[in-house]
Amino acid sequence: MNHVLVTGGAGFIGANFIHYLLQAEPDAHVINLDALTYAGSLENLKDVADNPRYTFVQGDICDTEFAGELLKKYQVDTIVHFAAESHVDRSILGPRQFIETNIIGTFSLLEAARKFWLQEKSLSLENLRFHHVSTDEVFGSLAPGEPAWTEETSYAPNSPYAASKASSDHLVRSYGHTYGLPFTITNCSNNYGPYQFPEKLIPLIILNALDGKPLPVYGDGQQIRDWLHVEDHCEAIHLVLKKGSTGSTYNIGGENQPANLTIVETICEILDEISADPSYKPHKNLIEFVKDRPGHDRRYDMDTHKISSELGWRPHHTLTEGLLATVNWYLSHPEWVTAIRQKQEYKGWLDANYKSR
Repeated sequence: MNHVLVTGGAGFIGANFIHYLLQAEPDAHVINLDALTYAGSLENLKDVADNPRYTFVQGDICDTEFAGELLKKYQVDTIVHFAAESHVDRSILGPRQFIETNIIGTFSLLEAARKFWLQEKSLSLENLRFHHVSTDEVFGSLAPGEPAWTEETSYAPNSPYAASKASSDHLVRSYGHTYGLPFTITNCSNNYGPYQFPEKLIPLIILNALDGKPLPVYGDGQQIRDWLHVEDHCEAIHLVLKKGSTGSTYNIGGENQPANLTIVETICEILDEISADPSYKPHKNLIEFVKDRPGHDRRYDMDTHKISSELGWRPHHTLTEGLLATVNWYLSHPEWVTAIRQKQEYKGWLDANYKSR
């Protein structure tokens, strides 16, 4: 792992992974390829911008020729593919971008890697890895009492986002089977933590609560998710890169399944305890139930036995500890919040998604 290309490295999980990798791999050179769309921000990487082992390149993963030139220029031996459109609500309002980025973009990267790694044979095959970061949403939805998803669970995506990620997973597997491209895939549950763009539930609730704005909860709020702290996710991916079996898939989850309403109420309780501003206490009074989104999956649950037994990984963060740390991070980084909120697209999205509910 000498020259690592991280796609989507200016986004939430990608930026956290770059921070993690620069610490965990002191000899690695990390190349961050990001198009800097609405959710990507170099604010997420200000503290590593001058690191000689870090290089930022702005570009589109759908450009196969450009990606191939990048692999050659930096002699990339490891690709960690985060770049994706990832918000279900956005995929419902506008699915085309999800098809282009998540399917065509993954295809383009695979083609670039196939040409450079397998046709030109510029690097030793045993030291190469294409790691694809996917989601638990490819598995569909669980009814109460159904067992958690394993790596063998059949795919049953229910949203355009989930369908596009399922398609990209199948593409990666096909390149491994057909061409011998060395790959691994991880399917993760809902991430939370520092640098998350505030369209997602946890940062949206934190920032709205701090401003005394309504805290929108879809439907009855009883949708169940498995919540994974992003630092635990980064550690798991690194472990798969180092010790995971080529051609394997691993589930990564936080080993907890609270209802969305419980998450919102817990954040409110944390803010009641630590916020110096009494204006909006108790914060749970700001909760507002809104019209549910179409086809909202009811329950997710990840079986993490494989990664635990094969690689010895378990999440370090409990949900309570992780939420407290996340709230404190947003409270202590007002400059980051201000920079993100200045993006015109951010306000436009909130208006488009919530005003009509």
